[in-house]
Amino acid sequence: MPESRFTKAEREYLSDPLRLGRLATVGADGTPHVVPVGIFHEPNRDVIEVTGRELEKTKKYRDVERTGRAAIVVDDLASVDPWLPRGIEVRGRAEAIRWPMPRIRIHPERIVSWGLEGRRNARSVEEG
Repeated sequence: MPESRFTKAEREYLSDPLRLGRLATVGADGTPHVVPVGIFHEPNRDVIEVTGRELEKTKKYRDVERTGRAAIVVDDLASVDPWLPRGIEVRGRAEAIRWPMPRIRIHPERIVSWGLEGRRNARSVEEG
């Protein structure tokens, strides 16, 4: 398996099966669209996969089919006292996949994370 574009801390954060994200796409008229979605990091392809009920019938799925682009933010609060937000944003090329299960696959081109390694970590990444 090739080296991951995600840091070890980012992979650990994304490995929680209860994580939710907010997927951003752009509609045909240029209007942004942001919705909550189920997510997971697929380590063999080193991509973010978005799932959901009847995903192939949704606006977000059609937006990705049309544009081939998406961004996602996955975040939470590690603590409220002290205030410790943490999360990761992934932007990149996206695919609307129908088989064997409808999903949106995001290939990272830019990753920004905060609160995972005690600092902000932002970088552009190359697909291997």
